[in-house]
Amino acid sequence: MLNGQLKSDIDKLWDDFWSGGITNPLTVIEQISFLVFARLLDIREAREEKKASRTGKPFRRIYSLDKPSDENIRTRLNGLVRTEQDLRWSHFKRLGSEDMLRVVRDGVFPFFQTVAVEGAAFGEYMKDAQLLIQKRSLLVTAVLTIDKLPLTSGDTKGDLYEYMLGKLTTAGIAGQFRTPRHIIAKMVEMLEPRPDEVIGDPACGTAGFLVQTMHYLLKEYTSPEMVYTDEYGEKVYPGDKLEPYRQHVQSGMFHGFDFDVTMLRIAAMNLLLHNVDAPDIHYMDTLSNRFPEKFKLQSEDYFDVIMANPPFKGSLDYDDVHPSLLKKVKTKKTELLFVTLILKMLKPGGRAAIIVPDGVLFGSSKAHLALRQMLVDENQLEAIISLPSGVFKPYAGVSTGIMVFTKGGRTDNVFYYDVQHDGFSLDDKRDPQPEQDDLPGMLARWQQRDPVKDIDRIQKYFFVNASQIRENKYDLSINRYKETVYQEEHYDSPKEILERMMNLEKEIIADMEALQGMLK
Repeated sequence: MLNGQLKSDIDKLWDDFWSGGITNPLTVIEQISFLVFARLLDIREAREEKKASRTGKPFRRIYSLDKPSDENIRTRLNGLVRTEQDLRWSHFKRLGSEDMLRVVRDGVFPFFQTVAVEGAAFGEYMKDAQLLIQKRSLLVTAVLTIDKLPLTSGDTKGDLYEYMLGKLTTAGIAGQFRTPRHIIAKMVEMLEPRPDEVIGDPACGTAGFLVQTMHYLLKEYTSPEMVYTDEYGEKVYPGDKLEPYRQHVQSGMFHGFDFDVTMLRIAAMNLLLHNVDAPDIHYMDTLSNRFPEKFKLQSEDYFDVIMANPPFKGSLDYDDVHPSLLKKVKTKKTELLFVTLILKMLKPGGRAAIIVPDGVLFGSSKAHLALRQMLVDENQLEAIISLPSGVFKPYAGVSTGIMVFTKGGRTDNVFYYDVQHDGFSLDDKRDPQPEQDDLPGMLARWQQRDPVKDIDRIQKYFFVNASQIRENKYDLSINRYKETVYQEEHYDSPKEILERMMNLEKEIIADMEALQGMLK
């Protein structure tokens, strides 16, 4: 979590942007993200240099030692930049304000378009990236502030981004907002992705699910003796057991789509900074007709694993929705269409974990019923994890759940878990409350689940047979099946209560008489 001083620094920088004429909150976030990206690239390069020095093994440099990839950069900057090394944060942060502005605007931002290995799609969404900071003093202030941030400590960059998103106060117009990292982590652990699989997110936003999958793989596929602590006190998992899958992980494993170019830029930066050099990230509304036309391969029977938190609301061009989706569920509700889309994108036997609003689980419309019937009767619906309504505050207070299913097969029993606390307060402040956290218990029960033994519906977890779900018109809400035990309350008799009141009245009168005696 960001401490008070860091929040104060960000608040001041935010005010400086507004004073400098940049008042759109998303633009402020994007510009700060670009600068954070520039610093993290430099940090990553420095770490790789140290690692290479220690191991004697070469590494792929982000910044060339020879020359800028674009010769025009050197010409425009009149000798300020000799090689790409001069575009590093550690170099330009020491320049005077005028030279700093020129190097960042005319050197660093054009360089962003060339970052990552050949085959990466970064240029698709970075080609229009611009430094909108025109005031030299604002750039210097931003660079000095970001230079002080402990970006290598824990997940400070995630906390930083979440704190800035909090300033938006509401979700985006399409209903998107950042999924809490601890929720994402548990969803990844539930699906246990493997390094030979293909992972997708049709509404990836800032690529939280894809990044967390990389975290998971690095930790799971690192030999115990290879784990070390870096100079910042953080444990590092090199992922040495991933070596046979390295090419696939770098350029074939991760796929994401979104129709918000700002989110895509942040997603691309996020993945690159987590050592995914060439993720397949594209600007695309995956519900539209254009998706299967432009991405025929990925649009059907392609993914081993999909994890997503699709938009719950927002504008939808009904006429542009692909007919194959409407054939399954005729609706304008994006949450229903996305579940249908994900089923289509999964290969047979592919697994998914999706966050859905509770209405998907019990809605009575024909489209709601058709979707749930399809999940239960034509696929293997595995789990419904009920989440407390405050997990998405301050962006939204909607009640949600995690739906876990496998494409194809059949549903025999569905695992339910009632998560009542997620380790944070359920108000807008979302203060840490680690003593109240059901998520570790949920994961443990999921990993040890037993449909024969886990039948007590008074507990937080239990199984429900598919036949009973069918009897209840495919209602999947946990409240339909969870049993609540009401303890009978015992009250004193009216006679006893009246007697206590009379005795209390006598004590009051006695005290008043004593006080009256003192006043004589």
